[in-house]
Amino acid sequence: MYDSAGLQVLPREECLRLLSTASIGRLVYTDRALPVVHPVVYALDGDAVVLRVPEGSATLAARDTIVAFEIDEVEPDLSKGWTVMAVGHISEVVDEQRLDRVRRLPLASRGHGAHDHYLAVELEVVSGRRIP
Repeated sequence: MYDSAGLQVLPREECLRLLSTASIGRLVYTDRALPVVHPVVYALDGDAVVLRVPEGSATLAARDTIVAFEIDEVEPDLSKGWTVMAVGHISEVVDEQRLDRVRRLPLASRGHGAHDHYLAVELEVVSGRRIP
C-alpha cells in the first residue's frame, strides 16, 4: 500500500522491526505548553520503547503524558530510506520485575549520579513509511 505522496506504508510489524535496529531516536513532548524534541538512547522492550535517563534530566518532565517517538534512516539524496513514528503514554518503570528486565537492556547511562530512571513509552499508534 502507498500513501498519497507515493511512499510505501509499512505495517506495524515492520515498524517494530525497524525500531529494534536503531538505538537513537527523538522523543517529542510538551513542557510548559511548548514543544520539545530530545534525542534519546533507547531499546525496544516488546511493544514499548525504553529510555534510561539520569536524575535531573529534562526528559523526566515527559513522565505520565502522551509523547511521540521517531526514528529514520534516509539517504541524503532521498533515493531510499524509511521513517517510523509512534505515539503513546510514557511512564516511569517502577514494577520491580519489569525493572529487573529493562536494567539488562543495552542502555548506557548518561548520568554522573547513582540514580537513573527508566521510562517506557507504550506504543499505541505506530506508523511508518519507506521511499520505494
